[in-house]
Amino acid sequence: MQNSIINLLPNLDEYIIGFADMEQLLKMNYPFRYAIVVGMKLNDEIIDGIEGAPTMEYFHLYHETNHSLNDLVLKISNFLKAKGIENQYILSTIEDSELDNEYRKTLRYKYSHKMAATRAGIGWIGKTDLLVSEKFGPGFRMASVLTNYRFENLGKPITESRCGNCKICVEKCPAHAANGRLWNIELDRDDFYDASKCREMCRKRSFDYIHKEISLCGVCISVCPKGKQ
Repeated sequence: MQNSIINLLPNLDEYIIGFADMEQLLKMNYPFRYAIVVGMKLNDEIIDGIEGAPTMEYFHLYHETNHSLNDLVLKISNFLKAKGIENQYILSTIEDSELDNEYRKTLRYKYSHKMAATRAGIGWIGKTDLLVSEKFGPGFRMASVLTNYRFENLGKPITESRCGNCKICVEKCPAHAANGRLWNIELDRDDFYDASKCREMCRKRSFDYIHKEISLCGVCISVCPKGKQ
């Protein structure tokens, strides 16, 4: 089953996939236990072109990548349904018009692709709250499919940051949203990163530089050394 799902990916060089046991982490909001997390690499040249603010090229790449991922998890979902396996796909991102009041108060979604990715062994949470992988650094987008089907090869969870003493993203963040503390599974997001500061600056810079009312920046992705390897 896992190999069949992996074979649905268009190009393994441009994608990353993991299978996670979410245990009790989905229980409050979803009737599922396991997650399939799929990541799609962002174009290096466009990411490298981000210098202090989002570009129109990054804006288009962001939406095109999300669209491709959404098509892919729908394809995986339909494949599982054809096998009689109940599931639910989670899109790469939620449009502003779809955000509920709880998100507006907390800036937290019911489901976190990043949390699932750490449990799938794909990567860890960086100092500016990005999911960082060994394969692509932070330069990729994610989408997921939830199910109760137990896959044979589940990822080994990553429980702490591997960023070490590096603080480039902290220093280059236009919003000064991070304090430099290293993430681990016991540390709440708000203890190392201010999502409100980030969102406010992202929206300001998106409007100022590309004239879009969207939360988009990309600076921390572009400066991360992991994304340069």
